Amino acid sequence: MFDSDIKKSDIFEKFEKVGQRAEAVISLGKLPFGMTFDEILSPTRALVDGREVILAGTNNYLGLTFSEAVKSAAVDAVIRQGTATTGSRLANGTFREHVELEEDLKAFFGAQSAIVFTTGYQANLAAISTLAGRGDHLLIDADSHACIYDGCRLSDAETIRFRHNSPEDLAKRLARLPDEGARLVVVEGLYSMLGDVAPIDEFVAVAHEHGAYLYVDEAHSVGCYGDRGRGLAQALGVLDKVDFLSGTFSKSFASIGGFCVSRHPGLELMRLVSRPYLFTASGSPSNVAAARAAMGEMMKGPDLSRQLMARAHQLHAGLVEAGFVPASPPGPIIAIPRPDELTAVKEWNQLLEAGIYVNLAVPPATPHAKSLLRLSVSAAHSEAEIASIIAAFRTLI
Repeated sequence: MFDSDIKKSDIFEKFEKVGQRAEAVISLGKLPFGMTFDEILSPTRALVDGREVILAGTNNYLGLTFSEAVKSAAVDAVIRQGTATTGSRLANGTFREHVELEEDLKAFFGAQSAIVFTTGYQANLAAISTLAGRGDHLLIDADSHACIYDGCRLSDAETIRFRHNSPEDLAKRLARLPDEGARLVVVEGLYSMLGDVAPIDEFVAVAHEHGAYLYVDEAHSVGCYGDRGRGLAQALGVLDKVDFLSGTFSKSFASIGGFCVSRHPGLELMRLVSRPYLFTASGSPSNVAAARAAMGEMMKGPDLSRQLMARAHQLHAGLVEAGFVPASPPGPIIAIPRPDELTAVKEWNQLLEAGIYVNLAVPPATPHAKSLLRLSVSAAHSEAEIASIIAAFRTLI
């Protein structure tokens, strides 16, 4: 029997509804997902179809992607070390700079151990799936990022969701668990869709009272909160009590990569058993060098987080005055809920036509099936650029 005689199920059939949604979005203008920028001109400006636009959706919170110190470090690393490591950390992919970055992270967070990963997504995937195993219990905030959910799926631990930002609900669920097995509670510092922050100090108290470890993903909050950008846990005075803290280099650190630090030396043993760590090529020399230089800027340079928050308050107040209702108080992420997906898509296109790029966020990627116009503020935004963003939103009313 020839292959042509065998009836095959359409492997793409499962994507049909997604394709229909994409077609509906494209009919209203440009496709917002994976949009191509012709050229990035600065941390806050780019060319799209030959037109200059203000970037208000990049997660470039400190604006360090064009920092001379960060660019020079990346270029120098390529010249000295080449473009790639061509190997995993376990094999030939550990360069001196990887180890030095880990030492810098330990000093920055006051940690006992630190592991650098190739992406922020991989950091959570690797750490969560390895720390919690068969017989253990994972308790995660219901609004957790996809990489946290995927880390749970890769783990053999029982996964339990608790209500978003509710230490009370977490306490109830911890109290019901059997005594056997370790308990790992996972929350985020700053939630990437709605821009709300977690009461990490309260989660620390609840987790430790019930014999659980607390894991905090500060991907979006490191650089934005705390002394010299050390994060929300540091700002709330509990950095030394958080058991595990993860983050990414792709936002405030102006690079690519991820990390997990811990007050427990035992985290180092994870290098020998974590599959996402063992079988992934390590970060390139330029990415590592850029992240180290960005950390240096955060520690020694001007307090960029203050500039960031000043612009965030300006934008939040202007949008409220214009008649919008942001999902959360002023912060690096300002999300504007819209009535439905089609309205959000139309307004996204109107903003782009007015020279403003924001993120479009729609279900299933958003909590409670909300459709959002999502803005991320940068310390590099000028007061005039924020005023232009507000003016463009006024045209939507």
